[in-house]
Amino acid sequence: MTVITSKQNPAVKELASLKEKKGRRERGTFLVEGEKMFSECMESGMEIVRIALLATKERVALAESPFFREKLGENVLLLGEDAFCAVSDEKTPQGIAAEVKIPQFPLVPPTGRCLLLDGVSDPSNVGAIIRTAAAAGYGELYLIDCADPFSPKSVRASMSGVFYCKLMRGSREEVLKILESVPLIAADMEGENVLSFSPPEKYCIAIGNEGNGLSEEVRRAAKHTVGIPMKGSMESLNAAVSAGILMYALAAEKIK
Repeated sequence: MTVITSKQNPAVKELASLKEKKGRRERGTFLVEGEKMFSECMESGMEIVRIALLATKERVALAESPFFREKLGENVLLLGEDAFCAVSDEKTPQGIAAEVKIPQFPLVPPTGRCLLLDGVSDPSNVGAIIRTAAAAGYGELYLIDCADPFSPKSVRASMSGVFYCKLMRGSREEVLKILESVPLIAADMEGENVLSFSPPEKYCIAIGNEGNGLSEEVRRAAKHTVGIPMKGSMESLNAAVSAGILMYALAAEKIK
């Protein structure tokens, strides 16, 4: 196989563009890096468009293996070190990256317990929340004005959760309309103690922006408000940590 060495190669530039929101939007794809993430992406059934491999002896053998040939045909690129580093968003690249189709889910009501992320702006928080949601059985997430869940930083933080959760995005008005028949539980430190709160069978937890909390529209739409009890002088927790505690506290009986 031919090894691509130039950072100016069209395919390399296309893959590198996926590190930016504009590139992901134009191509409708996102970047997955690392052996573990790539393996789990394959297992999840996500649509892989092409693979980029650092042209080491081991990677060349992998590219030429029957498994790769059968699964990906000619959509495997071997890259020199400079070209691969141009594609990678990792500080220490593992030598394998995949271009993956961004799944498109229509904005529809949830089938079970779910999450609403209202203006969560840190991609690491978005990814960490998705990771915990996948583990705790919150398979449907509604995102309003959030950081892109398919940015490299968010995908890394999700630790494969992004492959298994249904992520739906829309305006505040659209999302609240879709959720109007589902009891909305707002997360707020002034709310009722979540550890003594009994949730309904089906519900949606609303998590707000890291600095400003929930929007007024979401607060007004909420049927319940719950908070996490804290000792000492601590007034708040990280958004992803709070979301994780709330998810498990409210679904504890169902997760056992």
